[in-house]
Amino acid sequence: MFLKKLSIINFKNVEQATLGFNSRVNCFVGENGAGKTNVIDAIHYLSMGKGAFAMTDSQSLRHGSDFFMLDGEYSSSDDKKEGVVCVFRKGQGKTLKRNGKEYEKLSDHVGLIPIVVVSPADSFLITDASDERRRYINAFISQLDKAYLNSIVRYNRVLGERNQLLKMGANPDIMEILDAQLIEEGVKIHATRKELVERLAPLVADYYRELSGDREQVELAYRSELNDASFGELLQLSAEKDRVCQFTTSGVHRDDIRMTIGGYQLRKYGSQGQQKSFLVALKLAQYTIVARERGEKPILLLDDLFDKLDMSRVERLLGLVSREDFGQIFITDCNKVRLQSILDRSGEEYSLFGVNNGQVAKQDKSDA
Repeated sequence: MFLKKLSIINFKNVEQATLGFNSRVNCFVGENGAGKTNVIDAIHYLSMGKGAFAMTDSQSLRHGSDFFMLDGEYSSSDDKKEGVVCVFRKGQGKTLKRNGKEYEKLSDHVGLIPIVVVSPADSFLITDASDERRRYINAFISQLDKAYLNSIVRYNRVLGERNQLLKMGANPDIMEILDAQLIEEGVKIHATRKELVERLAPLVADYYRELSGDREQVELAYRSELNDASFGELLQLSAEKDRVCQFTTSGVHRDDIRMTIGGYQLRKYGSQGQQKSFLVALKLAQYTIVARERGEKPILLLDDLFDKLDMSRVERLLGLVSREDFGQIFITDCNKVRLQSILDRSGEEYSLFGVNNGQVAKQDKSDA
């Protein structure tokens, strides 16, 4: 699937833009704060129904505006056309339409246009608490498996009810019912996550080796209490602790992903360049799995390409994504000459757009 045309109105600092894209590589260049990342985020909105950078819909409104609109025209590998329009109006909320028909639930759209984003904001996957890594893995799987998304919604609802009951004083009969529901969904969530991380791990290691020039070895592993005991046993063992703490202390809502380099924690012992390389490898592994599962190459967003990566790793990265395994790519960078020099050496086909204070225009690649 690739994005042929994008129209933006009142989104962040972009008042209006209509852009036609290359089916392979599209580059946005301009100074920091010019709005390059905002164009990337508009593309993410049309795929996922929300931004990539933890901002609310109202925060994505251009200052002084009452609405924003994003309109994308897509084409698939078998020449199937798709049109997606996202509109947010202050005080009225957000609507998402596919080929003119509004979705009843925004979640029904997730997975139609697969997308993977690599950005400096990804550092939270290494530096922040485990809930961020769970949120990442949930969003990843949800692009592939609607049943998983439903299980997450049901699990969180039951977990909330169970915690509320623990605060009020647990009724044994009701607790038994809630435990059964929690176990049913939790077991499915655990199995799906475990399988996915087992598939991700060797891909991450391979991509990292290519990015680093085979200088370091990294590992990815899934940490869960359910790896060593059944969920029912865990709930029984933690029953008294749950009662005292007044919340559920065991379950898949405590799972984590362990990232290591040379056998040591990446968070503590990896340099900034090593951490960024790991995150890029993780996202490329995600891309590979999504492409295999969907039979459709996702859109790849590479925001602030050179952030914490040296020239050699960036060249290796662009060499990787230039392969036939990858489809349409959007890149942002503040240094036009640097980016063009690498792309020109690669021989890759690309289009170039200049961004200045929210104004986006296609540029002549020969224009210095």
